[in-house]
Amino acid sequence: MDTTGSNGNAPAADSGANTAGRKSGVLHRLYTGTGAFDIVGKRKYWYVILGLLMLASAASIGIKGFNLSLEFEGGTSISMPAQGASGQITTEQVESTFRDTLDEDPSSVQLVGSGGSQTVQISTEKLSVQQVGEVKTALYEDLRPLGANGQPSAEAISDSAVSGTWGNEITRQALIALGVFLALVTVFLVFYFERWMAVGALVALVHDVLVTAGIYSMTGFEVSPSTVIGLLTILGFSLYDTVVVFDKVKENTSGLLSVTRRTYPEAANLAVNQSLMRSINTSVIALLPVLGLLFVGAGLLGVGVLRDLALVQGIGMIAGVFSSLLLATPLLVDLKMRDPKYRAQRDKVVQRRENRSETSEQPDTGEDAPAGGTGERPRRNGSAARMAGAGAAKGSGPSEQARPSGKAQRRAGERRRR
Repeated sequence: MDTTGSNGNAPAADSGANTAGRKSGVLHRLYTGTGAFDIVGKRKYWYVILGLLMLASAASIGIKGFNLSLEFEGGTSISMPAQGASGQITTEQVESTFRDTLDEDPSSVQLVGSGGSQTVQISTEKLSVQQVGEVKTALYEDLRPLGANGQPSAEAISDSAVSGTWGNEITRQALIALGVFLALVTVFLVFYFERWMAVGALVALVHDVLVTAGIYSMTGFEVSPSTVIGLLTILGFSLYDTVVVFDKVKENTSGLLSVTRRTYPEAANLAVNQSLMRSINTSVIALLPVLGLLFVGAGLLGVGVLRDLALVQGIGMIAGVFSSLLLATPLLVDLKMRDPKYRAQRDKVVQRRENRSETSEQPDTGEDAPAGGTGERPRRNGSAARMAGAGAAKGSGPSEQARPSGKAQRRAGERRRR
């Protein structure tokens, strides 16, 4: 039975280091990356958590679907200034007027822009020419939007018909790009790393896409062409983070089969710990401009396109970090440990540690025994032994000399009897 952990350190050999690690804080262990976090060893927990998240995402997509924008479904868009004769026009006022006119709610009403150029965008299902005229007349009579001359004007309210053809074309092109991307990524990973690393990276990419899409489905966020474009950009970030971790795994496991210091899971777990701080720093730096787009672009400027782009990128980046550390590398470990060569190497490591542990527990017989389970034998101080022997011989008579051992006496008796 493998009694070792997956943190790259033997319990007996590195007991002092582990004690020091427990005394140090979490941030210190996170920064040093010495394998203090047993991520690979707890991979079954990550499989369950991420697997349930993927299952929930797939179920939501299949049952609830997406809240598609007008670019995908088609419809009517009505725009008007956000300044009226009575002051600022709110989205609640627009929704109320629209509902009273057509006895139905619009698909969405949002403020776009800021200051004097801010407008109200109304998106709804395709309306007839008569319905559009009724809505525009009601909006003007109730809210009195100001025109370019600063006076209430009915011409300030405009409308346009939106076709779903453009959104469908964007989706088709995005799916083609996704297929080409995955094919090129597979070829790259197989040649640069190995096939099991390619499998782990592709599973992590599928996780990122599925979870991001599932969150959009569960929360009801509107899916626009900007969302589709942003979904493609997160694939590159997720792949980058996975490649960084796999490169460290490759470095730590080079020539591993010829040594018995660590098992493959331990070496991989050490690589994850060594890459953990870098992944966190990279993610934080990458999320800063995304948050800028989300809060400044969408919150202050009210630009819906920036909001859609930033939202999908933020969700995808967070999902990419978790999949690279908690899914890709643990899955790689399970795939590699199916190889008999790595299982045999693990058995050798375990046997070596058990032998060292048994040797360290034996009583001191005066011979060279392992010191503290570290694998290093204490050196005999030959000069000190000779000086002690010489002093004893000089200051002692024959009767005070050290008597021969019982084994030596028996051998002498046997020679005399012969």
